[in-house]
Amino acid sequence: MQDFFKVVDIRTVYGHLQAFTPVDTEVVATHQATGRVLAEAIDATEDLPGFSRSTMDGYAVRAASSFGSSEANPAYLMVTGSVTMGAVPDITVGPGEAVRIATGGMLPAGADAVVMVEHTEEVDADTIEVYKSVAPGQHVILAGEDYPEGATVLQAGRKIRAAETGLLAAVGRESATVYRQPLITIISTGDEVIPTAQVPGPGQIRDINSYSLAGMVAEAGCRPRPLGIVRDNFEDLRQACRDALAQSDMVILSGGSSVGTRDFTIQVINSLPDSELLVHGISISPGKPTILASVGGKPVWGLPGHVVSAMVVFEKIVKPFINRIHGRADLFPGSRGIPARLTRNVPSAQGRVDFIRVRLIQDNDKLKAEPLLGKSGLINTMVQADGLIEIDSDTEGLDKDIPVSVIPI
Repeated sequence: MQDFFKVVDIRTVYGHLQAFTPVDTEVVATHQATGRVLAEAIDATEDLPGFSRSTMDGYAVRAASSFGSSEANPAYLMVTGSVTMGAVPDITVGPGEAVRIATGGMLPAGADAVVMVEHTEEVDADTIEVYKSVAPGQHVILAGEDYPEGATVLQAGRKIRAAETGLLAAVGRESATVYRQPLITIISTGDEVIPTAQVPGPGQIRDINSYSLAGMVAEAGCRPRPLGIVRDNFEDLRQACRDALAQSDMVILSGGSSVGTRDFTIQVINSLPDSELLVHGISISPGKPTILASVGGKPVWGLPGHVVSAMVVFEKIVKPFINRIHGRADLFPGSRGIPARLTRNVPSAQGRVDFIRVRLIQDNDKLKAEPLLGKSGLINTMVQADGLIEIDSDTEGLDKDIPVSVIPI
């Protein structure tokens, strides 16, 4: 029998992030870029916006012409014309003058602010009363105020959301170079694991992990490839891993990470060419018997078979490595937690990091975190959970009402 776990802390595991390199890149159309990771820096080739424009319907004015105006003492301005949308105004605004303008219209020469139409009243066809003063630049976006020409508007490694997709369009990009979506193979192991369509007999369980882990892979912006169930047989598991490594960028095995006569994960990894076992055991709960190896430069994981352990390890340990091979600059997005107060005491053991599932509850103006305590084989705690709280290795539990930071999941 092989040695038991040589546990390491989370920081040591994260120290292996640089051992893996991002996947290659491809060019996609801008309308298909949302959810992808940018592989190039994007620069503004012109001022954005290219002209000073109004952000309100109203009147373009010189701000000084409105100073001191109020409902009791309005300013009277002469209306000298209107701005045509999509055209350069041929009007110059002088002192005591106003020009009608719609939202998005180009600010005419001489004007430095816009008075909202709601703060005006027409006296006659050529005169308005202004009931509220405006400051220079108010209700106006200046040329280049969003991004000046030559500025880097997006850095490589950024995940493209809807806002970034809009920005690509704003700077005239019809396509962008992005990292290919990593293909991640998921293998469930164990003689006790059966397909979901079958009715479990004594000692059998349905293959939950293939589905939960595939869902988490997809949520991470990658392509899951569930390979199915592999029995506790050395040659079968070895062949499955070779097939997975040939076709994918990362391999995740669930089950077979602990020490036992029928757990072949370590033996299989060691038998593969260009393999190196990096981690076998992490000082966390749940998820202590986690394996990380590098095979041919690709990460291979052995996760615990219990569904909660597998999901927690994926969320806290595996995901930064996915972000790494996906080319993301921020390997730990969403690490800023939601502040809440604990609803009860939670015990913990020193020497390990504990991740506790919690449900968020709104109590008047306070947000509370209710621990969902349960064994790592019970998926209901993950279904009910809104996030995790982390108890560090030097803490012997947390007291009721203490402030905590909830990491969303």
